[in-house]
Amino acid sequence: MSAPRRLLRLLPKGVGLTLALLAASQGAAQEIVSARFDGPTTRYPHGVLGDEIEYDTLVARLSDGREIAVRWAEGIVFEDLSPRRVDVDGDGAPELVVVESHETRGARLAVWGLVDGALVQLAATPHIGTRFRWLAPVAIADLDGDGAVELAYVDRPHLAKVLRVWRYAAGGRLTEVASLAGLTNHRIGWDYIAGGVRDCGQGPEMVLADADWSDIAAVRFDGTSLTRRILGPYGAEALERALDC
Repeated sequence: MSAPRRLLRLLPKGVGLTLALLAASQGAAQEIVSARFDGPTTRYPHGVLGDEIEYDTLVARLSDGREIAVRWAEGIVFEDLSPRRVDVDGDGAPELVVVESHETRGARLAVWGLVDGALVQLAATPHIGTRFRWLAPVAIADLDGDGAVELAYVDRPHLAKVLRVWRYAAGGRLTEVASLAGLTNHRIGWDYIAGGVRDCGQGPEMVLADADWSDIAAVRFDGTSLTRRILGPYGAEALERALDC
């Protein structure tokens, strides 16, 4: 197996699905304290993250020490670096945000959480629509200050290069609220995602590269639309400095 993939900072400073409880003890309400992927598989040989190994299982460790897991028995894999643990629905307990890819319909962004002690999918964006089409997460944050969390990703960072923002609503509904073309955050074969989100005192900004990797762009969401400004020439170190304001 190849070396573990690297996950850069992305947060501010069904079919064939089987559920497996790895421990079944009962107790008080629990929270997810950590998560990981397991069940390496080569059934979806895309290789966009540097190798052809993806994962069929999502494992969550709970605050009482138990682990619970879900496994895609067929059709879908977790084509991702690591689960992102963040409170998406605003209830004070974290959920998990992951990239899932379908064997014929490509990638989608999905939110998993605890419901009655089980790990279940709460919401998901539509699949891109074609096999071997991927998306790279950028931010999971309240980008416009209205109290609701937005989930942002670059749709096909090697092809379409479109930043898309979705808002999470009560009941597990994701609605696309804005998009902006000409941005990217990943090159084919990278085992990491470039850029992320920062807050330099005036609200969150997403930090990415422009479509041809010549400049670093900061993008803001005002609740309706996305606006970008150029921070300077692109470079890996310059991008890291930009994330630190």
